[in-house]
Amino acid sequence: MPSPQPPRAVFAMDPVHLPLLFPPPLMARLTQAAGLDPTLVVRDFTDRTAADALARAEFLITGWGCPRLDTDVLAAAPRLRSVLHAAGSVRSLVSEELWKHGITVSSAVTANALPVAEYTLAMILLAGKDTFTHRERFRATHAYPSPAETATTGNVGRRIGVIGASRVGRRLLELLRPFDFSVLLHDPYVSTAEATALGAELLSLDDLLRHSDIVTLHAPDIPETYRMLDADRLALIKDGGVLINTSRGALVDPEALTDELVSGRLHAILDVTEPEPLPAGSPLYRLPNVFLTPHIAGSLGNELERLGRIVVEELERLATGRPLVHEVHHSDLARVA
Repeated sequence: MPSPQPPRAVFAMDPVHLPLLFPPPLMARLTQAAGLDPTLVVRDFTDRTAADALARAEFLITGWGCPRLDTDVLAAAPRLRSVLHAAGSVRSLVSEELWKHGITVSSAVTANALPVAEYTLAMILLAGKDTFTHRERFRATHAYPSPAETATTGNVGRRIGVIGASRVGRRLLELLRPFDFSVLLHDPYVSTAEATALGAELLSLDDLLRHSDIVTLHAPDIPETYRMLDADRLALIKDGGVLINTSRGALVDPEALTDELVSGRLHAILDVTEPEPLPAGSPLYRLPNVFLTPHIAGSLGNELERLGRIVVEELERLATGRPLVHEVHHSDLARVA
């Protein structure tokens, strides 16, 4: 009796990401679990070769650069039963039609949360040491700081305000545990008991902003969080306070934030902005109290292999009749990134 044919899978993403997501050992596991052409990476679902492959595909392995899976794409993929996303958020990828067709969705967002939390921890520690201010002063004066200039420097007892117990927020809370911080948390979906178990004190957003030395954003970009830090709320942050944003620029009013930073009242560490990137004339590029990075907190370089590994494991589960571990449900989309 001939052995059954393995299920068919197709890559759909910007091919530049493929070698880092799926280095040879992971690619070998993929091709063993499913019928897969490792040289075919779809970016245009209307392409003839892509259309032929899509018509046979049961699994779609997606990533950054994949077109939205709309009605036309799904009509061209009558056998599709699962989308395995080798990246973070699936918001820009999935459509209502996908859920109506009963297609399951999995995301490697859990793996992508790890480097974001690590980046944030690093920035909290550097901000607590007033690293960026001392660097600018040292550049200008070539002199070591005096005791008076370091009197407020240090990480002992710093109050860290975490906005959002998301995957990133929860991983950050774990990473903060060994340090001598007082950790505050705001998340409307978390109870006081759960916050305590996470090692944080649950506060309203306004109280968190008032009492934190360093505020870090980890809430999703949804209508309820749009401009959640407006001019009034930014004004609640103490003089000399630090705002870290590795979430999305839309959570903060850009004009109000620029005003606060130009005045010198606040400091900011921004891996995301609105717009992204900032226009060349933005003062944030030049301000000594602003540390800008080009959206690098998420998975880059060798960190991408973590995302690929999750997809490989999910495909192996599906190919052997087991359930997904990292499934994204339609109901999740209302409150996740």
